[in-house]
Amino acid sequence: MDISKIDKNFKVVNNFEKEDIAFHSADEKPFKIYGIFKENGKYRRMPEDIASNVNEGVFRLHTNTAGGRVRFVTDSAYVAIRAEMDGLGKMPHFALTGSVGFDLYENNIYKKTFVPGFDVKDGFEGIIEFETRELREITINFPLYSNVNELYIGLQQNAVLKEAAKYKDIKPIVYYGSSITQGGCASRPGMSYQSIISRRLGCDYVNLGFSGSARAEDIMAEYIKKLDMSLFVFDYDHNAPTVQYLKDTHEKMFKTIRKKNPDLPIIMMSRPNYILTEEEKQRLCVVKATYDNAKAAGDENVYFISGQELCAICKNEGTVDGCHPTDLGFFSIAQVLGDIIEKILFPAS
Repeated sequence: MDISKIDKNFKVVNNFEKEDIAFHSADEKPFKIYGIFKENGKYRRMPEDIASNVNEGVFRLHTNTAGGRVRFVTDSAYVAIRAEMDGLGKMPHFALTGSVGFDLYENNIYKKTFVPGFDVKDGFEGIIEFETRELREITINFPLYSNVNELYIGLQQNAVLKEAAKYKDIKPIVYYGSSITQGGCASRPGMSYQSIISRRLGCDYVNLGFSGSARAEDIMAEYIKKLDMSLFVFDYDHNAPTVQYLKDTHEKMFKTIRKKNPDLPIIMMSRPNYILTEEEKQRLCVVKATYDNAKAAGDENVYFISGQELCAICKNEGTVDGCHPTDLGFFSIAQVLGDIIEKILFPAS
C-alpha cells in the first residue's frame, strides 16, 4: 500500500523540476564542511592510510559520514541536494532517514529531512522549500551510516550565497567509540548526541564512532592523541570483546592520549544501559578504575559518567533493540553529557 495516497504528509519528493535552480559543489566556497574531509574521491572521518591499518571495520566505516555538516547562508526560497553515494547503510532497525538521509536546520532549528526512497542505490535528490524568501543560516547534516562521494546543493540562480558564522572559537570536541557514538539508531543525523550538543553549545566536533570496531588499538590512540581538540570523549565499552580486553586497553589508551595532551579535558563513559548485567557491572568498574587512578595521580582534567547516569532521562526506554538508542536515548545522553561539557568548556556561562 502506498500510504502517501492516503496521507500526503508521507509523500517523498526525490524528483523535482525548477527552472531557476543552480547546483553548487559543497566542496567550494562559501560552503564550509565540518567533521569530514575529501580524500581520494570520498568524504572521510580520518585518513584512509591510517584507517586501513586499524582494523577492517574501521576501514569500511571511516567513509561513513557521521558527524559531517555543511553550512552556508542563503536567501533562496528552497534548498535542494543531489548526493552521489555508495555503501548505503540499510538495516531493519534503523530508519533510512538516519542511516542514508540528510537533514536540514534553519538558523539552528530543525526544518525538514531530505528523505531517500526505499530503492535508493547510488544516491538521491531532494528538495526543501520555505514559505518566504529571506536570509537563513543553513546546516545540512550528512548521513550517519553511508558513504557520500559528492554533494551538490541546489539554490535559486539569483540567490544570495555566503559563508555561515563560524562555530565558537574553540577547537573541535573529538568523540571516539562504538555504534552508539557513530549514531545508530538515530531517526535522522541531527539527532545523534554529538549533533544535539553541538547545536546547544555552538561547538564543532569530530565523530570517530565505528560500529563494532572501536577497540582502542595503539594506532588509533596514536592518531587521536595528535588531533587538535578542546575535549576528548571516549566510550568503546560495547566493542571491547571481553572484560579483560577492556581492562588491558582502556587505561592504556587514556595514558597515551594524556601523555601527549597533559591539560586536555577527557571524559570517560561506560555503556549507556540503565539495568546492568553482572558483566556490565564489571565493565563499568574497569572504566571507573581508569578514572580513579588518574584522580589519585593528581589529574584534575578527567571526568567519568556512568551509563546509568546517561540514561537518567530515558531510563530503560531509550533503545530500539536493547543497545542502540532511539532519539529519546540520544537526547538523554546529550543532556547529561552536554551539561558536563558546558561546565568544562564554558564555566562562566
